[in-house]
Amino acid sequence: MRNRIVGVLIIFVALLMGFIIFSFNRAMTEIVNTSCEHGSSCPMWGTIDFQTNVSIAIMSFVVIIGIYLIFFGKEERNPAKGEIKDASIKKEAYEKIMKTLNDEEKTVLERIIDANGTIFQSGLTDETNFNKVKVTRILDKLEGRGIIERRRRGMTNVVILKH
Repeated sequence: MRNRIVGVLIIFVALLMGFIIFSFNRAMTEIVNTSCEHGSSCPMWGTIDFQTNVSIAIMSFVVIIGIYLIFFGKEERNPAKGEIKDASIKKEAYEKIMKTLNDEEKTVLERIIDANGTIFQSGLTDETNFNKVKVTRILDKLEGRGIIERRRRGMTNVVILKH
């Protein structure tokens, strides 16, 4: 829905540009008619034609962008409140992965699962009593295996469990 609205707004802006181009072209033609004594061989006529053609090309490009957004722009859908699945994460779903991890990695992964799959990295250091460097190295390993993902949030990272 948003892409269509943006597309319509862009086309509206392009039409406004077209009106300005038309008005400017008309005013410039009148100025050249009164000030140019050479007739149609006056270099100002070429300038008016060039400026008009460039501005119409720009306006056409903007219209094409608007049409693309209206008809072909992909809509991002946010799930409605009723469509959200159960957010609770079960440890049983990660039993196979847990068998491949060492004790420290298991501890960190369990804390992430206990936090429903999202926790601040600084929270992990508090909950596991591991130092920051150790938590970072463990998270590097888990992220390398594709088990978790880290996203920057302010001065810390948010650790997100991949499903």
